[in-house]
Amino acid sequence: MTNPLLADWKTPFELAPFDKITDEDFAPALDIALEEHSAEIAAIADNPAPPTFANTVEALEAAGAALDQVLGVFYTVSGADSNPRREELQRAFSPRLAAHYAEISANKALFHRLATLWEQRDTLGLGAEQARVLMLHHRAFVRSGAALQGEEEARMKAIKGRLATLGTEFTQNLLADERDWFMDLSDADLEGLPDFVVDAARAAGAEKGAKGPVVTLSRSLIVPFLQFSPRRDLRERAFRAWVARGANGGKTDNRAIAAEILKLREERATLLGYPNFATYKLEPEMAGTPDRVRDLLMAVWGPARARAEADGARLEEMLHEDGINGALEPWDWRYYAEKRRHAEHDLDEAALKPYLQLDRMIEAAFACAHRLFNLDFRPLDVPLYHPDCRAWEVTRDGKHVAVFIGDYFARGSKRSGAWCSAMRAQAKFPEEQAPVVINVCNFAKGSPALLSYDDARTLFHEFGHALHQMLSDVTYESISGTSVARDFVELPSQLYEHWLEVPEVLKEFATHAKTGEPMPQDMLDKVLEAANFDQGFQTVEYVASALVDLAFHDGPAPVDPMATQADVLADLGMPHAITMRHATPQFAHVFSGDGYSSGYYSYMWSEVMDADAFAAFEEAGSAFDPERARALEQNILSTGGSRDPAELYVAFRGRLPGVDALLKGRGLAA
Repeated sequence: MTNPLLADWKTPFELAPFDKITDEDFAPALDIALEEHSAEIAAIADNPAPPTFANTVEALEAAGAALDQVLGVFYTVSGADSNPRREELQRAFSPRLAAHYAEISANKALFHRLATLWEQRDTLGLGAEQARVLMLHHRAFVRSGAALQGEEEARMKAIKGRLATLGTEFTQNLLADERDWFMDLSDADLEGLPDFVVDAARAAGAEKGAKGPVVTLSRSLIVPFLQFSPRRDLRERAFRAWVARGANGGKTDNRAIAAEILKLREERATLLGYPNFATYKLEPEMAGTPDRVRDLLMAVWGPARARAEADGARLEEMLHEDGINGALEPWDWRYYAEKRRHAEHDLDEAALKPYLQLDRMIEAAFACAHRLFNLDFRPLDVPLYHPDCRAWEVTRDGKHVAVFIGDYFARGSKRSGAWCSAMRAQAKFPEEQAPVVINVCNFAKGSPALLSYDDARTLFHEFGHALHQMLSDVTYESISGTSVARDFVELPSQLYEHWLEVPEVLKEFATHAKTGEPMPQDMLDKVLEAANFDQGFQTVEYVASALVDLAFHDGPAPVDPMATQADVLADLGMPHAITMRHATPQFAHVFSGDGYSSGYYSYMWSEVMDADAFAAFEEAGSAFDPERARALEQNILSTGGSRDPAELYVAFRGRLPGVDALLKGRGLAA
């Protein structure tokens, strides 16, 4: 029988036939797809004809279709709905795939063809997009070590394989710690918790097979527990478990893995002639150098730390007013910050949350996309990989644009966090293909599911990434959608968050779960007034993580990353009651792969642009100004990586932004 992963999918919109795919299909499908891709690469490299853009670059773009199809499905389910068999497959696949791609990047005949085209580029008559694709392919081969020889070449291949294995182990260890820990709650332990937290705890207990409600390490449950539980002892126990993920000793401890990853990255950069990994990694990004990254982060650190210290002093006073002696601790901050927000802004999240229904926030994200880009969303009844998932066809003027899949609820089989990925990216070569885009989140279940304001912001953020994929309009898949510089990729996502705060959006879609009444005007005003509440805390925990990431990679690899983390935080004067957003043993952005290594700063680099970009709409007089929306799509959302990101931003805005807009947007300006 034909392996369903390798078949032509005669399904609606050629979606993966999840109802026919089993875990036992992945390994044999990968074997065949790897063999097919290797043969395609060999045919390109060994072509006796002189290299041309068509027979080399376009041939590379067309190669690997079967492999992309297999991996698009596998990585979707292994990240969002893992099980022991899928984890086993991931451990087996990672080094094989690393070796496969290392073999391609080390193919001297193939590299020679690309190098020849690069030398002849001014005589080839290439269009702008073709020239960009040639440059990116050539640069990728050079940066992967294609010019290395002998022992250095062999060592680079071994490093890549080992890094792939370690990244998988890091991710699976973190998932295991998150999945295995939970804290049972008695009825007495539920006192003081709002209904939505109690409901989420009961749903989590049912999912874990516990006798009653539980607190898990899912952010969508543990954060509101830390915000609302008056039981300081339980807050401390839950918080300590949360920050100990990946550092509990035993087989799931990530500390030695992190140290080995950093050492291997340093060696990889050195083999390529760079002084350290940060210099290597940042070269193709907008920031360009570690110094420029550090300058940005430190420009924000000072105002953020000052705000956090002032806020912390007030929260410690509140702690003492409750008759508790001693210092404000990390498990106290969210609890007293919530009480302060309630007192100063008269904003109670327990009262706010019924107005932020998941389904209505999805509708809001869709409605904004319709008003800005004329997109329509029609529910689809198609087989998906988990019952929690749902799908929509995306159209414009009746024409198919994309399929969008949403997988919103937390579960033990899903890794933490939120992300967007494309099972199939937009392209026009070798034939037209429309994207299939997925948003994965970890919201607490409920009837109905209710979001915190941060959850709602996350939903809009990931949908901004999805729009970047769905509105892509380029020829070649390698530059499609979010295939852009790491410190540019967060611009569309963070920019889209601003539409959640547009008053007319909240007026229409923030409706009460029981009464259906719209959010009262006074509550709406308080939500918007409190938008920058606790920004000192949020900025400090983020910037500290970004500076630790940079310190890990900008210089010799640390022998003991935990000691380096402690030194960096001490030098910064990290407030006692605030921890890094992601401590080293759970810093999946940095250690599950190379994606955000030396690149966690990129959210803030993009925020400099998104604050300035939304100001363009405000200056135009409307968040839905059609001319600004058209310029945003034409210059950023549709262009993928077809042009230099700074050039794209200037085309949209007329100039590059400064840090002032970011500080103002976070309420940190002097």
